[in-house]
Amino acid sequence: MSFDFLALLPLWYVAFLFSTVCHEAAHALVAKWGGDRTAYAGGQVTLDPLPHIRREPFGLVVIPILSLLTSQSMWGWGSAPFDPFWQIRYPRRAALMALAGPTTNFLLAIVAAVAMHVGIAAGLFLPVGALSVASLHGGLLEGLGQFVTILLQLNILLGVFNLLPFPPLDGYSVMGLFLPEDVFLKFLEFVRSPGFSLIGLLVALQVLPYLVTPVMIFAARLINLAG
Repeated sequence: MSFDFLALLPLWYVAFLFSTVCHEAAHALVAKWGGDRTAYAGGQVTLDPLPHIRREPFGLVVIPILSLLTSQSMWGWGSAPFDPFWQIRYPRRAALMALAGPTTNFLLAIVAAVAMHVGIAAGLFLPVGALSVASLHGGLLEGLGQFVTILLQLNILLGVFNLLPFPPLDGYSVMGLFLPEDVFLKFLEFVRSPGFSLIGLLVALQVLPYLVTPVMIFAARLINLAG
């Protein structure tokens, strides 16, 4: 493990924790707006990471740090509780709740891209890749450039991954916006078994590599750091 990678570990972890907390807080807020106060009652409608960590200490602390140290890749998860009976009564509201998480990830990616463009225009950053910047001045600005680079790439990845239509990812619930309500409810009943969640996660991990490269290429063309 290189010294450069070790130096980036805190930035990767902070970016992951911030992005995941925003993702889960968005779920909780939209659920509250839709009439389900389960996550709100649990303190999840907040950007304070502590309530989220208390709910998922392994997913937000232990596994991310261990995966970075052992495999030099980021793995982890968060969760926002919801009432499954509310989902059955209001499947479209639940679908909007599910969509809120990945949408938040894409919004964070947009914020990071705007920060990159502002930094480049101000002479603080220099584009060094299709989706990355470095600082011309070193020090804190170098760390900031690395952080917004990680934030951009990580949130594109999180947004795409969570939209895959396999349980337990958000994408399978988002299907409630497009399927007829009776069909979607039958689908929910069918996949509610924990076994389907494990299978769905394994399938999603196999599918993701085939989607990441074209999505990153599209994002690079859209963001166009080189101007």
